[in-house]
Formats: sequence, C-alpha cells, structure tokens
Amino acid sequence: MPELPEVETTRRGLAAHLTGLTIADVVIRNASLRWPIPKNLPGLLRGQVILSLQRRAKYLLMDCGNGTLILHLGMSGSLRVLPADAAPEKHDHFDLILDNGTLMRLRDPRRFGAVLWHGGDVHTHPLLASLGPEPLENDFNTRHLFLATRGRSVSIKQCIMDNHVVVGVGNIYANEALFRAGIKPQLAAGKLSQPRCAKLAEEIRATLSEAIRLGGSTLRDFVAPSGQPGYFQQSYWVYGRAGEPCRNCGALIKQIKQGQRSSFYCGSCQR
Repeated sequence: MPELPEVETTRRGLAAHLTGLTIADVVIRNASLRWPIPKNLPGLLRGQVILSLQRRAKYLLMDCGNGTLILHLGMSGSLRVLPADAAPEKHDHFDLILDNGTLMRLRDPRRFGAVLWHGGDVHTHPLLASLGPEPLENDFNTRHLFLATRGRSVSIKQCIMDNHVVVGVGNIYANEALFRAGIKPQLAAGKLSQPRCAKLAEEIRATLSEAIRLGGSTLRDFVAPSGQPGYFQQSYWVYGRAGEPCRNCGALIKQIKQGQRSSFYCGSCQR
C-alpha cells in the first residue's frame, strides 16, 4: 500500500504537471471503487481550473475552485499523467482530460481507492475532519506525542499508526522510525518517557523526510507519476529483513505480528 512518502511523491509529480490547467472532460469507466465515484462529477469538473494539489494524510486534495476533488490510492492505485490519446487498460477506471493534450489517469486493480467530491471546506469532510496532526508539521511534536501516549497500553507501533494520533505513519515507516529511535515496537505506548517521545517524534519526521527525498519506496503496486522508482527501500534498517543481520550491531532482525501486520526489529538495538 502506498504510504505518506509515496503519496507525497505522487502529489509533487502531479502538481508540477496539473496546476493551472483547465479540465476539459472527465471519463468514468468504472465507478465502483471503495466508495462510488459521483455520477455528476463530469458536470462539476468540466471547465474548472486546477488551482492547487495538496495532501492531507494519504488523501490528495485537488482544489478546483468550486470544490475539491478528493483522491486516495487505496491498496493498489496509481495516478499517471499521459498523452490524451493513451489507450486505457483493464484497470484504468478514471481520467481527467486536460486542455493541454494530456490526461491524469487512475489505475486501481483492487479498486480500494477513492475519487470523491466536496463542495465546501474540504477539511470538514467526514474522511478528514477527525484526523490527527501531520507528522512533518509543527503540531506534531514532543508534547503532542507524550500526551497522546499517556495511560495507553496499546503498543507504541500501533499507537503511531493511529491516524487520530498522527497521520500517515504506515507500517513500513513505523518500523523504520522505531528502529532509529531505539524503541521496540511492542513496548506499551504509556511507558514512553518524555525524552523517548521526543526522540521518536524526531525520527518519524526524519524517516519520512528522507523517504520523500528518495522518491518513496518502490512497492509492488505503486508507480510514481513519472514512472521512476523510489529508492528508500535500499536504506531499510529493519523492514522486510527478518533473519538478516542488523546493520548496526549484527544481531538477527526479528519479526512478529502486531494487529495483523508484520513488525521487524532488532532485539539488541531496540528496548
């Protein structure tokens, strides 16, 4: 599943190509995504100028003046900018036709993505209204994380993957940030001291920032708008490395299950 760095990589790539263009037409080939694509979307979007493309958590927010197009890549979605005459393939469900001879195309084999519309303040949309702070912004800091973990017996890994605590810290980057912070993933969140919360908040920001700089991770179902791969997976300390030696101390990386997801950690470096 694309995580925050992959979504931010997508946003930056698309924004460079789409901002300021006019939407000439909309093609809906299959409206049956996670939520149905609104039937009236073509009428709402034709003739609208794309003013900006922002990100909130893993949602892309396309400001079209009269409202906002909300896009989500789901488990397997990707967005590409292509020539307007590019022939669609089996899983190409949605196109924005642009006035410069290109289109933006959503490909989503598993159809867990989303194409939705909101006419008011997009941050009041039910999918966005209760989200926690962005990990790369000032609202996410030592104090916020320390208060959010008080009295909680849930594991710290599950805590930082909770979108009400902080948005966009998916499984890959939670594993990596916890290693960098020296914190084992199964530690109860409420046991973290304030200094350890400070270290974890710092490493979450550093891990995500580095991943964005490297274009995210090349995942099985993720393609950047440019078609270029990401390179962050070459820097993984623990994710997907069960049974391999720790790059810091040489101990074997361990793997456990937490909330139906795999966690990877070093029993020597992480406490």
